[in-house]
Amino acid sequence: MSFRAVSTIYKYEMLRTWRTLFQSVASPVLSTSLYFVVFGTAIGSRIQAIEGVSYGLFIVPGLIMLAILTQSIANASFGIFFPKFTGAIYEVMSAPISFFEILLGYVGAAASKSFIIGIIILTTANLFVDIQVAHPIWMLTFLILTCISFSLLGFILGLWAKNFEQLQIVPLLIVTPLVFLGGTFYSVNMLPPIWQTITLFNPVLYLVSGFRWSFFEVSDVHVWLSLAVILSFLATCIAIVWWMFKTGYRLKK
Repeated sequence: MSFRAVSTIYKYEMLRTWRTLFQSVASPVLSTSLYFVVFGTAIGSRIQAIEGVSYGLFIVPGLIMLAILTQSIANASFGIFFPKFTGAIYEVMSAPISFFEILLGYVGAAASKSFIIGIIILTTANLFVDIQVAHPIWMLTFLILTCISFSLLGFILGLWAKNFEQLQIVPLLIVTPLVFLGGTFYSVNMLPPIWQTITLFNPVLYLVSGFRWSFFEVSDVHVWLSLAVILSFLATCIAIVWWMFKTGYRLKK
């Protein structure tokens, strides 16, 4: 494996973040802080606690997940779409490097950006509430796996999209609603039985639930089930990317 090739792609993508620092880092952190102020203050004054956890604390893991899911997809999709849009992707593909090395460079950079944003948001949340993480290793595991998995999804979307409009379809019309309906701001146990059953088909629920358990030992589904879902999603995304590179899907056209 060519570590120089991976490092070159990785550094280029990370440097793009520093050139657009406000859009890449400050904007999602500010947006999440506003969510926290609005939901934590307005709704938190009416809901004292959920499963023994104050509402202000309860929504912190969900807000972090909301930020890293959207940022992982946005960073990875734009990172690979723009070279494809300009034609620079052909130079990358003609270089003596494998698809795995290309994947490591682009997805590694996108996941790193999202991870940094997640840590910054977690630090910022401490300004509003006193956060105690019950299982730091589990917290980092879910954070890293989510960043990598959804960066892979963004990479897939970047390869699939033919224009900037298509680049936004899945994040806006599918991912964002799933995040809001996946227990980000509430516990599934608060829903009527029929909606609890429907919500179990939402994959984002398992990510948010497992991540929240690592903080408060409170979850809507078992933590091992959450881990199994994220690992399955990760493996599926890797398989799809491999197939797209092998067949040249949306790359040779």
